[in-house]
Amino acid sequence: MKPTDFAVHLTRFLSEYLPGHKNVSRNTISSYRDTFKLLIRYCQEKEGIAAENITMNTLSGGLITRFLEWLETERKCSISTRNQRLAAIHSFFRYAQCEDPSGLYHFQKVIAIPVKKAGKAVVEHLTPEAMQFLLSQPDKTTIRGRRDLTLMSVLYDTGARVQELIDLKVCDVILNTPAIIVLTGKGNKIRRVPIMKGTVQLLERYIYENRLDVNWKNEYPLFFNKQHSKLTKEGVSYIISKYVEQARLSSTLIPSRVRPHMFRHSKAMHLLQAGVNLIYIRDFLGHSDLKITEVYARTDTETKRQAIENAYPELINSSLPDWNEDQALLAWLSRL
Repeated sequence: MKPTDFAVHLTRFLSEYLPGHKNVSRNTISSYRDTFKLLIRYCQEKEGIAAENITMNTLSGGLITRFLEWLETERKCSISTRNQRLAAIHSFFRYAQCEDPSGLYHFQKVIAIPVKKAGKAVVEHLTPEAMQFLLSQPDKTTIRGRRDLTLMSVLYDTGARVQELIDLKVCDVILNTPAIIVLTGKGNKIRRVPIMKGTVQLLERYIYENRLDVNWKNEYPLFFNKQHSKLTKEGVSYIISKYVEQARLSSTLIPSRVRPHMFRHSKAMHLLQAGVNLIYIRDFLGHSDLKITEVYARTDTETKRQAIENAYPELINSSLPDWNEDQALLAWLSRL
């Protein structure tokens, strides 16, 4: 059976163009792949088109729009997820129009589908007191507790994405002064992040205790499970959720749900509140654009309040007189 033009373009897009020409990460390729798995499933279940019959002409602007509505209504995806799926489709059709200029008009109708406007999401983060309390939860007298404390401390101290954390190898930890951790971020971009004294001490003990300080273990994952494989995102979420539930039994500082990415948001907010310049925070987090980092400045209401208090005099006097001492008022109330 002769493959369709869609099958040819999609295979080359995922296996050659994205990794070879765009040099995107495995996670991005996986995300794009999942988008087209969903699109093929939609075509089969809702449009009655078998996978082997899908062509580039089949994927009209109308079909793609219906697919996006299906994601929202039936799969209950958020607007953000819908827009991510559309971004993957846009990228594919931009690639296709270069490979097959004869379909340029058709492809550009799909590329013209706009993203859906969504409300500004609030940057969820923990206060310094809440983060300190959460990090006090692991039991330091057990090996597992010390591992979990080290993991959460590294996640917070480096501001790492959870994928960057689980991809860490032993050789990425440099404890000589100045101590740093080498993170590999989106697009395989490498950045070196300084770590604080407390985290350095935890890492020294953790590496020694788990016998990771021998040369032939340099490529070992820094954090691993019982099978000595690197942790998964779900594994990290489970560890954090366990201590969140424990902390909430004795404190109202901790929200009911703490996702791993909130550690990254919390670090950024705490750096901003400490007066660190946004440009340094951008580099620390590995953002490609300062506009991405500015979301923390827009969210930081505490710093705004302090700036306003410092800039303007206190005009409202909160020390009001006691009405019980106003005899004229009391007499008037009696006659009322």
